Amino acid sequence: MAVSTEQIASSKKTEPKVLLELQGIKKYFPIKGGILQRKQSDVKAVENVSLQLYEGESLGVVGESGCGKSTLGRAILGLEELTAGKVIFQDTEIQDLKRKEKLKFVKQMQMIFQDPFASLNPRQRIGHALEEVFTMHTNMSAKEKRETVISLLEEVGLKEEHFYKYPHEFSGGQRQRIGIARAIALHPSFVICDEAVSALDVSVQAQVLKLLKSLQQKYNLSYLFISHDLGVVRYFCDRVLVMYLGNTVELASVGDLFERPLHPYTQALLSAIPRPSVNRNRTRVRLQGDLPNPANPPSGCPFHTRCPIATDRCSAEKPEWKEYEPNHFAACHFAGQSIHQ
Repeated sequence: MAVSTEQIASSKKTEPKVLLELQGIKKYFPIKGGILQRKQSDVKAVENVSLQLYEGESLGVVGESGCGKSTLGRAILGLEELTAGKVIFQDTEIQDLKRKEKLKFVKQMQMIFQDPFASLNPRQRIGHALEEVFTMHTNMSAKEKRETVISLLEEVGLKEEHFYKYPHEFSGGQRQRIGIARAIALHPSFVICDEAVSALDVSVQAQVLKLLKSLQQKYNLSYLFISHDLGVVRYFCDRVLVMYLGNTVELASVGDLFERPLHPYTQALLSAIPRPSVNRNRTRVRLQGDLPNPANPPSGCPFHTRCPIATDRCSAEKPEWKEYEPNHFAACHFAGQSIHQ
């Protein structure tokens, strides 16, 4: 069957455009000791992470505490200096740019923190704190800044009267809305949500997630959504990256990951999600032992010390990052083998 030029054109339009690409990202923190405080070893917080984030996409990053999720986010924004690797944003390598050259990308890359109260000046009114964004990056007059901030507050579900209030006068959900307002003030294209809803009540979480979704549709935002709550990730994200001990172990669409997890660690994480079940047996996989020391990671597969299906090969040979199914990647010698035995 012949393919028309119209069909070819339409297929090209549907191809997602890469907004952000990471190539071999590494972030090590030196451990120093002795009288001269010489470097003795490294904490390998992020180990050789490579991925692509598309325009308008929500990419979830999940894993246990200490797996490197937040460090990865901070490294992308330049808040942590890279040990190795490249950050390519809008087809430009930004990790080595000078301060003035990097400034235009700063406007396009923002972050929403877990605790917005910690990043707010308790002695400064919220309106004035938000005005500082426009003072630094625009030439707006005082009147224009005030009007823009009020409009921004209303866009995230707050009111004009909140302009004159202090951080302690807001609830946790309202403070997070302020954090969102500050993040979108300059109309960025990429926002990192670092546990942005984990400290909120469930009902408030739903409201904030709905707000983030609506802003994404309005401004075509791309999110890197860091979370430990797999239920929230399943609702909010398009794809999910699973990390363990600084390494990427699986990457897939939400549907594929939750229905057909390939990596044993992902299977263990999913088994821990509370689900209401009627006349249905569910097996919870309890991993043995603690997360290994990132300053002295295991040889071979980083997960083999806790993996219920590990063999001698796993301790001797690090698995290759491979595409086992279309757009479904994993790093495991026995990808797809069930640990529910």
